[in-house]
Amino acid sequence: MSKLVECVPNFSEGCNTQVIEAIASSIRNTSGCNLLNFEPGESTNRTVYTFVGNPSAVVEGAINAAHVAYKLIDMVKHKGEHPRFGALDVCPFIPVRGVTMEDCIQCAEKCADRLAKELLIPVYLYGFSATTDRRKVLSNIRAGEYENLPTKIQEPAWKPDYGPTTFVPHWGATAVGARNVLIAYNINLISTKEQAHKIALNIRESGRGPSQRGRLKCVQAIGWGLEEHNLAQVSVNITDCQATKIHQVYEEVCKDAQDLNLPVVGSEIIGLVPLQEILDAANFYVKRDNLFVLDEKSKVQLVTHKLGLSQLNHFDAEKRIIEYMIPKDASLTSLPLSEFITSVASRKPTPGGGSVSAAVAAMGAALCTMAGQMTYGRKKWEEFETMTRQNIPTTYKSMMENLPLIDGDANAFDSYIKALKLPAINEEEAKRKDEAKQEGMLEAIKVPMQVISNANTAWDSIRELAAIVNMQCLSDIQVGAKCLETGVWGAYQNVLINLPKINDENLREKLRTEAEAAVRLAEDKCAEVLNILKERIK
Repeated sequence: MSKLVECVPNFSEGCNTQVIEAIASSIRNTSGCNLLNFEPGESTNRTVYTFVGNPSAVVEGAINAAHVAYKLIDMVKHKGEHPRFGALDVCPFIPVRGVTMEDCIQCAEKCADRLAKELLIPVYLYGFSATTDRRKVLSNIRAGEYENLPTKIQEPAWKPDYGPTTFVPHWGATAVGARNVLIAYNINLISTKEQAHKIALNIRESGRGPSQRGRLKCVQAIGWGLEEHNLAQVSVNITDCQATKIHQVYEEVCKDAQDLNLPVVGSEIIGLVPLQEILDAANFYVKRDNLFVLDEKSKVQLVTHKLGLSQLNHFDAEKRIIEYMIPKDASLTSLPLSEFITSVASRKPTPGGGSVSAAVAAMGAALCTMAGQMTYGRKKWEEFETMTRQNIPTTYKSMMENLPLIDGDANAFDSYIKALKLPAINEEEAKRKDEAKQEGMLEAIKVPMQVISNANTAWDSIRELAAIVNMQCLSDIQVGAKCLETGVWGAYQNVLINLPKINDENLREKLRTEAEAAVRLAEDKCAEVLNILKERIK
């Protein structure tokens, strides 16, 4: 898996298209950088750029963009709604794939050092890179904004981490840091700026001060006007997506707006958003409103509608969801079916029986899901609508959970092969090699065990569907059930063939017992489903 870091620099220019494009071009033209998105705002007079690349490439991209901004942005003339204190106001590095937060801290430190040396500007470190607790929070560093910087930079407590302690008028200062994914999210109101800010004070974690905290954890918010649209916005940064979700912010703003008799007219996500945040929002509305929405594409459409994400500008999921934008590593599941099959037939150990077992199990669950879908919503079968709605999601989930294990099995086996190639010249190396082999083999067993577990979760729902499903789909359920059982049996064989390589006898027997019980369960459940279908065919 390639290393991927996200960089989201915010530049204090949102009106001059030539400047905005010049900065974008500098990132595009940096080797190893992939510019995913850039979004200018006229009222904020600010543009947020999002790009990804390996750690060294993203640092280079940020530096190149800063050099362009240094020539073209003059903070002396800057006015905008968004808090700011520099031309390159903030430049965070975020772990995406195959990297740790420590890797991103190193990116931030390298970037800050180069900015200070090459442009002779003051730079502060924030977030996980911060040198003091007070500097972890960006708003503390930026307090007083550009206008207060000449005085603030002279204070010992606010000496820059890098660069001069003298004020650079045309630039200001820059904050560079490492952080988790941050979601910039604005909710639109037909209201005044002051009313929007009142709601912002109610929901943001800091509230109105220590004695009157707000309702939502890890949320920063202010209210501002959006003159070009004759609207106001509650502008929000969600700094921890695990603590607070997008839909929670939207619903809390709606609640306060209703109390103030203010209409909410949609919302917008600034920059990119992780797919899981959209799916979490979809699942919330599916549960709350008792909706039947199954596949990922439909869930994205649901959230786009529920949150009004296209109210101001069209929300194009393919260009706004991080996972849809990031270049994907080659995977077995991305291959056309014919290529996957021929790759199985090649003279290579992977993909092998484990990958095929996961694929067969996924296809079995898919067939059962299809049979349920061909029954749900049909007038002839409407008396079973509740039952199909309850059971289709389980078979669908089984399918989706086994899909990534097609690659997972191949990757796990590759880890074991790499361990076999490690040197073992001395005792220490031999010990390290043996430990790596055991780790690789345990992973190679863990994946088929997971395939078995994922497949077996579907049986009760398949039995329910078999009893009531559309008669035209009985053969589909039959094939699906046998595929699911075969997938479990195949995964079981992969476990058995690798168990002798596990040194820990107790663990070895524990895994064997679990696998044997699971394969017997699949055999019994499959037979039960086939008997139900056989009776219906008579």
